[in-house]
Amino acid sequence: MEPHLQHRVADSVATVVVHHPAKRNAMTAAMWRQLPELLGALADDPAVRALVLTGEGGTFCAGADISTLRDSAEEAQTLAVRAEEALAAFPKPTLAAIRGHCVGGGAQLAAACDLRFAEEDALFGVTPAKLGVVYPASATRRLVSLVGPATAKYLLFSGELIDAGRALRTELVDEVLPAGELDKRVAEFTRVLVSRSQLTQAAAKEFADGRTDRDGYWREQARGSGDTAEGVAAFLERRQPRFGWSVPTSG
Repeated sequence: MEPHLQHRVADSVATVVVHHPAKRNAMTAAMWRQLPELLGALADDPAVRALVLTGEGGTFCAGADISTLRDSAEEAQTLAVRAEEALAAFPKPTLAAIRGHCVGGGAQLAAACDLRFAEEDALFGVTPAKLGVVYPASATRRLVSLVGPATAKYLLFSGELIDAGRALRTELVDEVLPAGELDKRVAEFTRVLVSRSQLTQAAAKEFADGRTDRDGYWREQARGSGDTAEGVAAFLERRQPRFGWSVPTSG
């Protein structure tokens, strides 16, 4: 089977699977190109309220398929940055579910997600120094915002791998799970995500990512959404809220 991205939607959660097991789920140029298009379609799907990115089998993603760098390293990096930015801009909560190696372009994709849950055997590395590649500015800034400049420099300067425990301590990941527990925890947590207000989540995502020009927009959305009234009523009536606001489609 050709390397590709698989996806499915169930219980309001889209799951995107990096599928290239012959090369530890390394991303080919075609896969980098496929991701922004797929994310656009899922963002516009009203049935999708959260997204999980993971890898086939026991590996998340070993980065870019190195054979693609022989032709044009610059083009390969441009494709990776477009995919990373599309993932970071996805308007609904995103979570990377990580097993095994999360390296290079795989770490770039994981960092572009809102949250990262990992199994305890996961290994993380940012490896351009092993190839003489200049890591993209956008990816570098995103890494620094997660782990701080000292850890970002450690990872970028050395290309060394770190284990899940260190990744948790440096805030590269949010939770570390025992072997065999990742899927259960991701399913449990995404059920929480899809039960919450999309209005709150979408606004919080923009604010947390540093956008400063949309305060007025979100105030207007809140006034017209009815989500606050519904949330308060549900709390007082001791029932689950039925939030009505949804992310506008691009069309």
